[in-house]
Amino acid sequence: MDKSGKKNRIGLILTAVAVVLLIIIAANSLFVVQKNEYGVVWEFGAVTDVKETPGLYFKIPFINSVTKLPNTVLLYDLPISDVITADKHSMVLDSFALWKIDDPRLFIESLSGSVSNAESRINAIVYNALKTVISSQKQETIISGRDGKVVQLVMENIGTSFDRYGIKVFAVETKTLDLPDDNKDAVYTRMISERNNIAASYTAEGNAEAKRIRNEADKKVEIILSEAEAKAQSTRAEGDAEYMRILSEVYDSEEEAEFYTFMIALDALSESMTGEEKTLILSADSPIAEIFK
Repeated sequence: MDKSGKKNRIGLILTAVAVVLLIIIAANSLFVVQKNEYGVVWEFGAVTDVKETPGLYFKIPFINSVTKLPNTVLLYDLPISDVITADKHSMVLDSFALWKIDDPRLFIESLSGSVSNAESRINAIVYNALKTVISSQKQETIISGRDGKVVQLVMENIGTSFDRYGIKVFAVETKTLDLPDDNKDAVYTRMISERNNIAASYTAEGNAEAKRIRNEADKKVEIILSEAEAKAQSTRAEGDAEYMRILSEVYDSEEEAEFYTFMIALDALSESMTGEEKTLILSADSPIAEIFK
């Protein structure tokens, strides 16, 4: 091989090496951030930039490094544990939390950018909040009131506890908050008995109130009837007095009295003449017989 051919071969090798180096440099100069992640740019152990928007980005080769953090809602399943209610009863708690990295820089500074460290903090803070809320309520209230009140109080108890870690807890939910299996039947039996006693008490109070109302109503009816009867008697007495007064004014002479007697006799005679039989037998001193004298 002559010198010219040797130089050409060396030139090709150098060109190939340069291309490979360019590819390596280009590969180390570009990175992609997906829609469900943060791209954290490091320089000599310090965070210089955080890419939150999906896309293709440049970095300084061999100087900058890139790590990824999840940019999506994560689920942490708390270990099953026992909690004590306000009336000193044990309950089994199985819960989970929904959370997200809200401030990547603060997350890295406070928790070294570790999801495991974040879950450890979530476990401690959420469990303490659950324990505080449940220990302030009676077992019966917790069992009968599964309407979201417990988790609402838990979120209020957590408050801003996670702000200093750069994470946000969206919700805490209970999968199970129930009695231990070994005393569940006894507790339910006791609760049923207490409910029956309360129902019986309400029934007795209702019956007593109904009886009181009926007695008051009967008393009012008797008073109204008594007043009405007294009023009726008074009215009849007044009517009879007025009737006698009118009669005394109308028949205050002997002729008028005789005429009145005559009219009464005619009315009596008319009343007695009924049916087909028209024969009337009268005694001589009958007021009706006086008509025909």
